Amino acid sequence: MLAAMAAITLGGCASPSLSIRSLPPETPEADVGAAAENAATLAAAIQSEDSGGHAPAAAGPPLTAAEAPSMRTYDPWERLNRFTYRFNARFDEAIFLPVANGYRRLPSPLRAGVHNFFGNLTEVDSIINYVLQVRLQAGVRSLGRFLINSTFGIGGLIDVAAKLKLPDAPTGFSATLSTWGMHPGPYLVIPLIGPSTLRDGIGLAGDFGAAYAVNVVNLYRGNKTWYLGVVNGVDERANVDFRYYATGSPFEYETIRFLYVRKRLIEDEGLRRKSRPKKAGTGAPAGE
Repeated sequence: MLAAMAAITLGGCASPSLSIRSLPPETPEADVGAAAENAATLAAAIQSEDSGGHAPAAAGPPLTAAEAPSMRTYDPWERLNRFTYRFNARFDEAIFLPVANGYRRLPSPLRAGVHNFFGNLTEVDSIINYVLQVRLQAGVRSLGRFLINSTFGIGGLIDVAAKLKLPDAPTGFSATLSTWGMHPGPYLVIPLIGPSTLRDGIGLAGDFGAAYAVNVVNLYRGNKTWYLGVVNGVDERANVDFRYYATGSPFEYETIRFLYVRKRLIEDEGLRRKSRPKKAGTGAPAGE
């Protein structure tokens, strides 16, 4: 249904001669061999450069197994995830990206207003989750942003709060689950959304449930929910520069998977530090 609505939204933006690019075949054995050869060539080049009068860098203490980050990513649904990843790539090239490119041709103030409007709606979810995370100072900041932008910002079309030094710092139910100690879980590629984890998928469902329950100005009832979801998705895609298979790397799936999960683990560590009680004399801000 979302794909059909996106196609309707596309209208005349796409060219009649649109063609779907063939995606590169998956050849793991050949890819591994090519990568090993490239690595050997790079190592030889570095060694040759060092021998040409450059002093080698001082070697520090060797990392232990506990200190080195793991290169493995828990991906028990890899076969399904790879299929979904390639489906998302085809959908992005055939429908999503042409719509987003047409959206980018709209006047900048109009696009900024749409982006600010949806950003203001997310403040409601941020308020709820900041309270659940016991980060009351951040929750008050989100409440202040929502009230200011909803009134002086004409329903959120203008980010007045940012001009008043109240920065945007959204959070969601996935971050709340992280502060409660839940691990990201297995890697998961969600159709039309992209890289995620099991916890992030649950978080998305929780965020939608919170928005549906609060139902700001009756936006999350009836067909308006679908229309707003399509527009919000197009706006988000237009603000992301990622292009599937743009690098030509045969290991794009593995790279995206590793970077996404590693980013989540780093964010989890930051959240755990913020949720720890303040030690005497540290001057750490309370509730952050």
